[in-house]
Amino acid sequence: DHRVQDYIGRRLMERIQWPIQDLQTGCERTTDLMNKFQVYFRHVLSGTFYPALQRAIGVGSAFEGWSPREQEFVYRVLIPMTPPRGHTFHLELDPEGQRHGRNFRVRVRLECTCSREQQAENMLCFLHQPREELRSNQDPSLLDTLCTGSYLDVHKTARWFYQLVRAIWPALPQSHTWHLVLLPSRRSCQFKATNGAESFRIEMLFGVRQGDSDIFVSSQPRGAATPRTTWPETYAVAEAKFFKHIARQAPPDSLHLRCLQFFSRVQLGIGFPTYTIKTLVMHLLNTRAVSRWRRRYFLRQLMHINESLRLSLVEKRLNHFIVGNQRLPEEITLPPDVQMAEPPNLFHRLLTDPGACSQAVSEY
Repeated sequence: DHRVQDYIGRRLMERIQWPIQDLQTGCERTTDLMNKFQVYFRHVLSGTFYPALQRAIGVGSAFEGWSPREQEFVYRVLIPMTPPRGHTFHLELDPEGQRHGRNFRVRVRLECTCSREQQAENMLCFLHQPREELRSNQDPSLLDTLCTGSYLDVHKTARWFYQLVRAIWPALPQSHTWHLVLLPSRRSCQFKATNGAESFRIEMLFGVRQGDSDIFVSSQPRGAATPRTTWPETYAVAEAKFFKHIARQAPPDSLHLRCLQFFSRVQLGIGFPTYTIKTLVMHLLNTRAVSRWRRRYFLRQLMHINESLRLSLVEKRLNHFIVGNQRLPEEITLPPDVQMAEPPNLFHRLLTDPGACSQAVSEY
């Protein structure tokens, strides 16, 4: 009976404590701040040979509408970078360490700017002008500032971001009422903005888009020892677009985000990564009618998530949601090699490590 199921769903919701902080407000506040930064980024970097910074893209759980933790939300944004005048970016696949996802290096190359149009901008050609003249009359190239060898250096880029944020902050309207505290990080720019008892934390990642797709290489690390010239492939933008697509299709009382949040909280400290639960839920959202996530089905959907985890453990296989998925919404654009690839198995370790398999079953 739908009324009984609706009553059970409502009672469950009443007994679950959801985050005190309003995620939507935090996302709106973060977006507004990033838009203010963008105006100054464009002004400060105009005419320089540093990367041009595009409009920030909200990614991660907060911008997807849920949070795996009760406190200390982190509002993550990805800032796309494009090469400055006289430079080009070329993504080179790193053949080493591809087991947990693809890694790239961003090669920076100089291009000829001897054409009349570019000479009219009072720019000397880095390739064909004497070094003495370049050193005396023009700022250094990107190769001499943010690169190690010919490759864009994540650590140098992060330090440059910190300098930009520190220099621009006093000019922003938010600086009059909020206090900025920069937080240490080698591969991103993290800071906390505080206003009395209220505070929110932002992490600015930076990356390079693959063609015209929703796939980037980003500064986000893949393990503690990620080399400084390594840029892992990230699917965060595509995943955020998927959740926006579901939000447009879902009924007003849809609880798909509550299911994800509840189940990910249950798993904290057990051993299943939050990304595992998120992947399970994304697969279910993509294969089940969104009408089946209404409040009356809350308990049932929690059981479906649980059963999906059990079956994945039995089969020792959980396919990546983005890579190789032929059933994504049309508005999500993938490069051909990502779209046609064999989906990585997030449970690949269970196939080769009997101890890990036994532990996963025990934790389940």
